[in-house]
Amino acid sequence: MKVAKALAQTAERLEAAGVESPCVDAAILVAHVVGMRRSELPLEPSRQLSADEDDALEGLVARREAREPLAYVLGEWGFRRLTLLVDRRVLVPRAETEAVVERCLRRIAGLAEPRVLDVGTGSGAIALAIADEHPGARVTGIDASAGALEVASANAHATGLHVELREWDLFVGLPEGPWELVVSNPPYVLPEELDALQPEVREWEPEEALIGVGATEAVARGALDVLVANGALALEVAGGDAARVATMLAELGYVEVTTTKDLAGRDRVVEAVLP
Repeated sequence: MKVAKALAQTAERLEAAGVESPCVDAAILVAHVVGMRRSELPLEPSRQLSADEDDALEGLVARREAREPLAYVLGEWGFRRLTLLVDRRVLVPRAETEAVVERCLRRIAGLAEPRVLDVGTGSGAIALAIADEHPGARVTGIDASAGALEVASANAHATGLHVELREWDLFVGLPEGPWELVVSNPPYVLPEELDALQPEVREWEPEEALIGVGATEAVARGALDVLVANGALALEVAGGDAARVATMLAELGYVEVTTTKDLAGRDRVVEAVLP
């Protein structure tokens, strides 16, 4: 099968399966199998796939047809400047979370060796991106999932970045710092919202990392005890929930409460300072 036909057939199958971006996903999968960049595919429409490549593509497409997230199918996903290993033990790193990292980097830009705590680190995306883009930062990532920490550890090794990783339940409080920055993308999907999510999320991503009633509040309360004076808290929040979270932070005694929009224009990051 030639590249052009592989692209057309893959896109057709993925569209029939209900995948939201069948043409993009098809190009990513074909490029992955043939070892090319997506941008190179139109230049090689007659390039013949080998029998092994045909078989590999069939296996990957079948997985995507079952609505397995593309990141899990590929086994990796890009996040800011990093390529991270991902599987069903962790959430897929999302573009919205890149906005959280951007805000964190601005918060600690003037500090030579800021101590940063990433609560619910998952794949390590936030922790590793901060360590990558602020080399002086001393970053610790905590998670209640041993499986997630295994993925984060593998990513730290693969990227050559140093972060400390600890198994920790945020509902018992946060590790003693003191920390200049506490950041978290906590579970914030409500149980009654799960059925409305896309199959890629609902059926494949770890439920304990999605659903977490009270998790945002637990991080905010825990940070009160471990932040330095004038230390910052940065939280990713659900779309439409920023105003409630901002009010909650003010009621807890935080000051300079602000919100930042993601690339889709939704209020996504809520920040505050401990006076």
